[in-house]
Amino acid sequence: GSVKAGKMPEGEKMGQCKQEEEQQQKEEEREGLIEFYSSYQELFQFFCSNTTIHGAIRLVCSKKNKMKTAFWSVLFFLTFGLMYWQFGILYREYFSYPVNLNLNLNSDRLTFPAVTLCTLNPYRYSAIRKQLDKLDQITQQTLLDLYDYNMSLPQRDWSTSSTQKRSSRSLLHHVQRHPLRRQKRDNLVNLPENSPSVDKNDWKIGFVLCNENNDCFHQAYSSGVDAVREWYSFHYINILAQVPDAKALDESDFENFIYACRFNEATCDKANYTHFHHPLYGNCYTFNDNSSSVWTSSMPGINNGLSLVVRTEQNDFIPLLSTVTGARVMVHDQNEPAFMDDGGFNVRPGIETSISMRKEMTVRLGGSYSDCTEDGSDVPVQNLYSSRYTEQVCIRSCFQLNMVERCGCAYYFYPLPRRAEYCDYTKHKAWGYCYYKLLAEFKADVLGCFRKCRKPCKMTEYQLSAGYSRWPSAVSEDWVFYMLSQQNKYNITSKRNGVAKVNIFFKEWNYKTNGESPAFTVVTLLSQLGNQWSLWFGSSVLSVMELAELVLDFIAITFILGFRWFRSRQKLPPPMPPLNSQDNAAFQHEAPALHAPHRFTVEAVVTTLPPYNSLEPRGPSRDGEEGHE
Repeated sequence: GSVKAGKMPEGEKMGQCKQEEEQQQKEEEREGLIEFYSSYQELFQFFCSNTTIHGAIRLVCSKKNKMKTAFWSVLFFLTFGLMYWQFGILYREYFSYPVNLNLNLNSDRLTFPAVTLCTLNPYRYSAIRKQLDKLDQITQQTLLDLYDYNMSLPQRDWSTSSTQKRSSRSLLHHVQRHPLRRQKRDNLVNLPENSPSVDKNDWKIGFVLCNENNDCFHQAYSSGVDAVREWYSFHYINILAQVPDAKALDESDFENFIYACRFNEATCDKANYTHFHHPLYGNCYTFNDNSSSVWTSSMPGINNGLSLVVRTEQNDFIPLLSTVTGARVMVHDQNEPAFMDDGGFNVRPGIETSISMRKEMTVRLGGSYSDCTEDGSDVPVQNLYSSRYTEQVCIRSCFQLNMVERCGCAYYFYPLPRRAEYCDYTKHKAWGYCYYKLLAEFKADVLGCFRKCRKPCKMTEYQLSAGYSRWPSAVSEDWVFYMLSQQNKYNITSKRNGVAKVNIFFKEWNYKTNGESPAFTVVTLLSQLGNQWSLWFGSSVLSVMELAELVLDFIAITFILGFRWFRSRQKLPPPMPPLNSQDNAAFQHEAPALHAPHRFTVEAVVTTLPPYNSLEPRGPSRDGEEGHE
């Protein structure tokens, strides 16, 4: 049978509308999980109303009062700018990598340092004795011509062979090419030499150096003593460089220089020292330099260190190279060369010199915190010394490498690079000119050696303090000198100026360590940033996350709005194409028909559908009714 629906009661209509509204609301809620803010204003209002950042709510709640809104807007963004200004200061300080200096005082048994002792005067080695005697003769005549001074020379055997005569003539030729001269000072250059205004003190003395192109300059000195000594040293170096085998200069005379040696109340032997030759300081001896077992100081004090009795008499030495009497001593670490010009000091004859030491270690932070180097492997300078890296080792190696590159030969005072030879004016005529020009550039850091050579990250230094007393005393000198004469054949006339005593010991067991630690770590940076954030906005880490969420939402809204605009541009209908003449004619031919539109009669049959509940199965009574109908 057919199903007939009657009119729907008014109550059912209201229930159906309510159900539809609830269903629509649920659909809107489900859509809210994936939909976003519709505008920037909605996003900003939501953020200001719900954020935990102080002051943001004022930008929304006072929108009816434009003056308050403007005031709080300016205050909010000004505070924001000040906070980020402080952030910039903190970041700048962090990336400057500051350090804290940590001072530690340690107490332990100490390794005794290396001690180098030199005779302080170069020796007349037998391999070059004749040439040095000839140089002394030339110097004697030069001083006589310049200063009317007749330098007394010791009586020597001047008989020479034909080979030695040729060598003497060659030396005289080269000395004449580099003469010692006097020159008027700059402000008196235009005055004649016999002018009464020119005094003896108005002259500078020096020597002339020329290159292959006869381009010369005058290496002048304000002191005549310095000029004569430098001029004599220049020729002396050339004589040393002519010796083909450096071992010919190795004439150690330990027993005639070191009369007594004792460490920790025990006598030293030959296994405790090594010998080397220095061009200006003569024979040098280094004690405790890793060649044997390293000494350890059991206790501090003068009786638990190194004690030496040395001979300071100048016998068969070269007086024009050294103008002092005594010995030169230097304390340095093992595996470091002894640079006697830098850290050494002189020991006076007839004096007991007691040197107390205090060890000091320095440990620097490398990497971004400083430009120190661990072992010198990252320094662009080849290490020419057979020792570990130090700043002085690097600087001298840098100068020597530049010397070989610019002048074609190596300076005699520094180690010899591979495939190079020492400078000698019999082979390299202009090396003196090149050397002094290069030395001026080196001191002005034109060569860049001081910039290239960096400090080591770990270094050990010894702080020294010295005390002096007369030795031997007046009441004990007789028996002391008698014992020395019996044991060491000490038979010189000037006993007082012939010997000296040196004591080197640790002052105390404590040694100082200067370390560095980062002053601004990542934890410190985060703590400081948090302090600034709390100061200006009274917020926490979660407030920062809210701000980050605002930025991400802003980017998302921008992307969504841009995507909608792009889609809307694509959905616009294409423009109508222009009509030609045939189309216009056809349009005009059909136009009258368009003016009289046809009328259509639409009969609508409206059938009211039963409600949703009426379709549900009812009880048997309902079925019976339907069957009855």
